[in-house]
Amino acid sequence: MALFSLSEDTPVGTQVYILNGTDPEGDPVRFGLTFEKGAKEYFKVDPKSGGVILIEELDRETQDEVEVLVSITDGRNKVVEKVRVFITDANDEHPQFQNLPFNVDVPEDTASGSSIFRVQAVDRDTGSAGSVTYFLQEPSMTKFSIDGHSGIIRVKSGESLDYEKTRTHFITVVAKDGGGKYKGRYQVMTSTATVTINVNDTQDTPPYFVGTPYFGFVYEVSEPGSEILNVYAKDGDQGNPNPIYYSLLDETEGVFTINSTSGCISLLSYPVQLRKELYELKVKASEWNADNKTSDYAITTVIVRVVDLNNHPPTFYGDNGPQSRFELTMYEHPPEGEILRGLKITVNDSDQGANAKFNLRLVGPRVLRVVPQTVLNEAQVTIIVENSAAIDYEKQHFLTFKLLAVEIDTPERFSSTADIIIHLLDTNDNTPKFSSDYYIARIPENSPGGSNVVSITASDPDSGLWGEVKYSIYGSGADLFLIHPTSGIIYTQPWATLDAEVKSKYNFYVKAEDTEGKYSLAEVFVTVLDLNDHPPEFNTNFLEKTMIIGAPVKIEAVDDDAEQPNNVIEYSIMKADPDNIFDINVDTGEIKVKPYIKSLEIVHNITKKRDCKWSLVVQARDRGSPSFSTTAVVKIDLTEETQLKGPMAKFLMQSRDNPLKALGMVAGIISVMVVVTVVISTAMFMRNIKSNRIVPARRVIRRRPRDQRTWNFKLPFGRYGNPSDKFRMEDPENNGENINLNNNTCAPPPPPPSAPTLPPPPPCHHHRLRETKQTVPTISGSMLSMTPERSRRDRDGAVSSALVSELKMRLEQKILESNRGYY
Repeated sequence: MALFSLSEDTPVGTQVYILNGTDPEGDPVRFGLTFEKGAKEYFKVDPKSGGVILIEELDRETQDEVEVLVSITDGRNKVVEKVRVFITDANDEHPQFQNLPFNVDVPEDTASGSSIFRVQAVDRDTGSAGSVTYFLQEPSMTKFSIDGHSGIIRVKSGESLDYEKTRTHFITVVAKDGGGKYKGRYQVMTSTATVTINVNDTQDTPPYFVGTPYFGFVYEVSEPGSEILNVYAKDGDQGNPNPIYYSLLDETEGVFTINSTSGCISLLSYPVQLRKELYELKVKASEWNADNKTSDYAITTVIVRVVDLNNHPPTFYGDNGPQSRFELTMYEHPPEGEILRGLKITVNDSDQGANAKFNLRLVGPRVLRVVPQTVLNEAQVTIIVENSAAIDYEKQHFLTFKLLAVEIDTPERFSSTADIIIHLLDTNDNTPKFSSDYYIARIPENSPGGSNVVSITASDPDSGLWGEVKYSIYGSGADLFLIHPTSGIIYTQPWATLDAEVKSKYNFYVKAEDTEGKYSLAEVFVTVLDLNDHPPEFNTNFLEKTMIIGAPVKIEAVDDDAEQPNNVIEYSIMKADPDNIFDINVDTGEIKVKPYIKSLEIVHNITKKRDCKWSLVVQARDRGSPSFSTTAVVKIDLTEETQLKGPMAKFLMQSRDNPLKALGMVAGIISVMVVVTVVISTAMFMRNIKSNRIVPARRVIRRRPRDQRTWNFKLPFGRYGNPSDKFRMEDPENNGENINLNNNTCAPPPPPPSAPTLPPPPPCHHHRLRETKQTVPTISGSMLSMTPERSRRDRDGAVSSALVSELKMRLEQKILESNRGYY
């Protein structure tokens, strides 16, 4: 295990290594594996097989290498070595944003394209899995963009910020790593963070008066210095408002004055000195900037009426006169600070002076406020939104308030109330939400097409069509699945066939979307459950093995099931002849003789048999439920270790379990030898044909009486025959010589297997043979010179005529029986 590395996503229980070792004396060895004291134990080892199994989950980011002490012992001696196992990275870490939370203050006059903030995320993985890129979750719905590499957030080109429209922006930044493998599957890890961008106000909007028109009253009992009413103006730039200063523009004849900071209009003289019943005052509200200069202003009109004593309570008026009930229909979540313009409420106290001064209060949920809060004689009631989030249609469909007007400085404390009922209208302010961020489903691999997989549920609290949710699925793993668009039930395609041996894991996304396109996503993980539908299989049902005593032979079966324990195979010997000779490893299928059998002599003594070929019936059974098994007959040729040396011995040892390999090698050598022999013989024969004519020796013919010859006839014009040879026969007494009866020459069959001993030449031609030296050995006679001799031709012709008549009769009898090719 020196320099052994292991991925951190290796499943617990995996066999990651097999220790191997032997004892020089041949004793059985046992393996051990220990860790330093106090160190976490990540592995264990099978003492017999040496299989190292992972028992604790690995984490490279916590510990990137593990020191292990491996040992081997034969019971007396022990060898221990320290090795380091390196933990390699897998993509198991999400990018982590730094310096959360993200809050950014941006002036509303920031130019488009300007950088406003930088986000940073760190991924502890290595390589591409540790690289981080950034993007916005909904870039089309925001005024901002982000640089994918640096994380710098900018105002989009062509976009501008407006504090008066939107004071706060929320954008979701997604950090994505470069992707990598985790548990055999390629995956990309992401993280999200919300960036809150607060828009700061700048001075670009003039002030405005709140609660206009203004009405004030002077009572007959009022004294100089009495407050008539308060005007109130706000800077239109509400984020960083400038102070407001009030002043009176028109000539007031020294009767009225106004407080420059509070906006309170006061009486300067006694009511009896007032010459008019109605006064119209022009009030100017001016902004003062940091340089104490007026930057912008607004003007309103205040009507002051001189009234009598307190004899009227405050009264609320609508469009048609006095009214105690006001109703308004509006959409939920109006902007904070918005005025409810649909409510046209006027409050009036017909008395004058202090008798017409009263307070306004709004009794009910603290979501609205009333302006003005103090009224002198008469005012237009303004209701302003204070808490937009609480005005929620999903919480309550209508809001009820009591508008209370109570006199302040009168002994009578006259008062009146009016009911304000606000009916809320729904808006599509909610996104469909899943009951879970992810769904895990399991389905057996034998499920038919159209089977239900899992039910997905998402809800949208909005009303009407906005609350209707449509489901859809997408992703690379969604091809075999369908989803009902309204019920959310996911089922398999009608034609789909699931097979855990082909693919056991599917994951895809399900989308819940309302009618306006607002949606959310959830991930679905589908596991195809493996069934034990494949039995173990051997390569063949009959195996032949050669076993050397002391060395095991291995058989192997394969189970095509996808998961454990369905594809885990156990081996066993069902039957052996003879018994108690062999053991088999249950897990690996290695067969070896019993430990006490050290030689063939021990086997002979036990079995009383000299034959060392044994038959075993071996069973391979999987661990599934139900369990399947198969058997094979193993023929084992038991032998001792050979003492042969050299290449041939090495080859025979390598091919002892594959006799066909050795047989093929021998057959190849023999074929090469035969081809070489045929080529040499053919070459010699062709040379003889070109340089000699073959004639029968007369002494051979005289030596053999005709009645003792047996003639075997062959069909003329065979595959290799000469068309000019009409008849040919074999003389068995002359070693099968072929005699040509047509031209008295010998035609040896091609190719001649060998040349017989040359017979002695006739005495009469001794001198000619010695001169020409053309005699060569042939099959049927001597090679003679081509000297024309009439007497010899005459004698040969007589012999040929006698033989032809006999041969014709025999040929008719033999021709139908002949089944041999003509050579």
